[in-house]
Amino acid sequence: MSLGVVIKGPEGVVLAADSRITLEARKGEENPLIVNFDNATKLLAFSGNHTYVGAVTYGVAVIGLRTAHSYIPEFELTLPNKRLNVEEYAEKMSEFYLKTWKETMPRDYKGPSMAFVVGGYDENSPYGKVFLFEIPKNPKLQPKNPGENEFGMTWGGQLNVASRLIHGFDPALSENLGRRFNLNQKQISDLTNELIKDLGFQIPYNVLPLQDCIDLAIFLIRTTIVAQGLAVAVRGVGGPIDVAVITRTEKLRYIQKKQIRGEG
Repeated sequence: MSLGVVIKGPEGVVLAADSRITLEARKGEENPLIVNFDNATKLLAFSGNHTYVGAVTYGVAVIGLRTAHSYIPEFELTLPNKRLNVEEYAEKMSEFYLKTWKETMPRDYKGPSMAFVVGGYDENSPYGKVFLFEIPKNPKLQPKNPGENEFGMTWGGQLNVASRLIHGFDPALSENLGRRFNLNQKQISDLTNELIKDLGFQIPYNVLPLQDCIDLAIFLIRTTIVAQGLAVAVRGVGGPIDVAVITRTEKLRYIQKKQIRGEG
């Protein structure tokens, strides 16, 4: 499931993700075995003229038998040799991964999507841009906090812990209440918005310094990892936490990043 966080603040864009991928292994008719790998790269960075944009991915872990990160060399070969704006870059990512999905995955696939949150800076733009898309179900770009003075957080994946901290309740609460009290989708949506307004943790993103945005992203992922380690539940978030920032004047820079290592 993973947990990916992208924060658009007034001083820069922060991208953060855990490193765990969870796969279901099955042999014949035996019960499935849940397998975790804790060194996957889910914070995607790019080279050449494309260093003012980055992305985090969450949701389904692989396309076929490969992670989103493993396709980066092939994706970069499709790019023009010039700096693109963030929306153009996100569009090309969506097109590439949707094409790859259709070439690789079963036509009758009914599982979760692979989601991408793309963030970065356009040339000569004062503030960052963030876009969300999901492969294969919703490849159309969704702008997040799109106005120049609109700042905030875009997150996704296994939110059962993080949502309780920020929104004040588990994401499943609204749907559970909707079933229990026979509410339609509009009523459920209105209820969710009211709960967030009444119970939500008030974070002033418009004045949040870059360091505080970094601290917030790490806090949500680390707290989820620790809480899941104490619970009888799917432990879909784990491994090292990768964090990077992009600012108007500085290309993507890692604040912390797992390292390849030997036994020492």
